[in-house]
Amino acid sequence: MKELKNFYEDKTILITGGVGSIGSELVRKVIEYNPKVVRILDNNETALFNLEEELQSEKIRLFVGDVKDKERLRRAIEEVDIVFHAAALKHVPLCEYNPFEAVKTNVIGTQNLIDVAIDEEIEKFTTISTDKAVNPVNVMGATKLLAERLTISANFYKGKRKTVFSCVRFGNVLDTRGSVVPLFEKQIKEGTPLTITDPNMTRFMMSIPKAVELVLKAAGMAKGAGIFILKMPALRIGDLAEATIEELASKYGRDPNGIEMKTIGKRAGEKLYEELMTEDEATNAYEDGEMFVVLPQNFEIISKPSYKLPDNFKKTHVKEYSSKDIKLLTKVEIKSLLNDLNLE
Repeated sequence: MKELKNFYEDKTILITGGVGSIGSELVRKVIEYNPKVVRILDNNETALFNLEEELQSEKIRLFVGDVKDKERLRRAIEEVDIVFHAAALKHVPLCEYNPFEAVKTNVIGTQNLIDVAIDEEIEKFTTISTDKAVNPVNVMGATKLLAERLTISANFYKGKRKTVFSCVRFGNVLDTRGSVVPLFEKQIKEGTPLTITDPNMTRFMMSIPKAVELVLKAAGMAKGAGIFILKMPALRIGDLAEATIEELASKYGRDPNGIEMKTIGKRAGEKLYEELMTEDEATNAYEDGEMFVVLPQNFEIISKPSYKLPDNFKKTHVKEYSSKDIKLLTKVEIKSLLNDLNLE
């Protein structure tokens, strides 16, 4: 906590996608470290207003804008020290049916922000990424993979500018907008069957506060190009559905044994399991207790000669990091995760 406070204190921070589930939690958390100001950029006017009403903080500034608008970004990034780039189209089926909109936001929008960050020579730039970017089979994953590549590659051509570009990659986050837990809760409340794509589907899962805490740590740690990969537990979707029923049915006056689970099949672009690190990436990866960091092959060329990873990071012996291979959470452990969400 002290190290994070020292890093973020009195800094001007820009968070794109700042009213989304991850972006807004980043805002809430980083304010605790006494920054000079937090600029929140989003194209959702109503959500910006609501977040301001919630926080009632003199530290925040609201910027209505879109990462597709480069001129807007030039104004938003003036005198900024740190950027968290969380703006993205993230829903897999929607991106499948609106592919170029995903390209415009996730790819072109990312490059727009990189360009203005280099021009302004900010200190740190962190792109928030996803497990869908690993061996992508859908439009969303492919665009996020490009966003990662654009971010890391900016270190190669930035010249003598000081900006450090890095990425943080993680899997599903519980209770984010459009995620499965709020859907299950709604279905339990209404007494309708829980719709499950495939009970044997496995996913990495973590709470929003824990994911954001590690994002802030990774950004503070980044001194050269790298992809920080959060270590996350994984679970079966079928187990998550059963645990949610057992936890919430009685709260809504429902009989747990009377709630049906209906398998509807995978949606467009979905995988049966997800990966957070490939076999190739693992050959140049290091780890501590909370995360991996994948370094580029030419890391020494683009990093300061004096830079090295913290001593607690050791070369990993993991061959790859996939939800099909790691030990899955039990239903008891899943219920503990759900209890942390304070579901009503």
